[in-house]
Amino acid sequence: MIPWVPLARAPIPGTQQELCLYRRGEQLEFSIQISGYISELMNSRMHASEDALAELGCAVIAGRPAPRVLVGGLGMGFTLAAALKALGPRGVVTVAELVPEVVEWNKGPLGACAAFPLRDSRTRVHVGDVAELLRRGHANYDAVLLDVDNGPEGMTHHGNDWLYSPSGLAAAQRTLRPGGVLAIWSATPDTRFTRRLQQAGFRVEVQTVRARPGKGTRHTIWLAHRTQAAAVIPARAPQQERRQRRT
Repeated sequence: MIPWVPLARAPIPGTQQELCLYRRGEQLEFSIQISGYISELMNSRMHASEDALAELGCAVIAGRPAPRVLVGGLGMGFTLAAALKALGPRGVVTVAELVPEVVEWNKGPLGACAAFPLRDSRTRVHVGDVAELLRRGHANYDAVLLDVDNGPEGMTHHGNDWLYSPSGLAAAQRTLRPGGVLAIWSATPDTRFTRRLQQAGFRVEVQTVRARPGKGTRHTIWLAHRTQAAAVIPARAPQQERRQRRT
């Protein structure tokens, strides 16, 4: 068996954990893992569901003359690359990445996996938490694509839990333009989260997609359509969210 070769490590802000980048063989196969976890977070050979996140989300806004898309989580660049492919020349995609080193990895050899989408002139990079952009609450985006963790239960960074809370979903809704869509990737299904999206005022579709074309692990994608005025739930500060979860 060809061994994995460690290339780099990066601390995850706000945690005691690290992201670990590995490469195997000469075929540019990469893996990103979290320190302390046996299973990998992502693999460059299994990204069909990340592609589908962008393809399904951008299909909802097809035909808009100058669409703006927000991608939460750069990862290996596949969701960003698929969004750019789905949009026309006037589209703009902002990608928010919490770990600065991940941006640098995508500028280096890792970037070849998704054909270096950071080099596209339509790409904007926000180094920081995607929640910072959502909390601004302006109707700036036609689509918001979230792939920041393993799904509604934060694994890499517990601060991600806010994104899936009622106030986080309300902030996402306020960020969307009328008729926009919030698309969320998850490693597993979650019927409770589907109900939470509906309670936030979204019209919800749930899609099941494969990690590889026609095979591999099944992943879940929620398509939450904004069909009414944004929810009026005020956004809470992270400290308030954490205090609420402890009670």
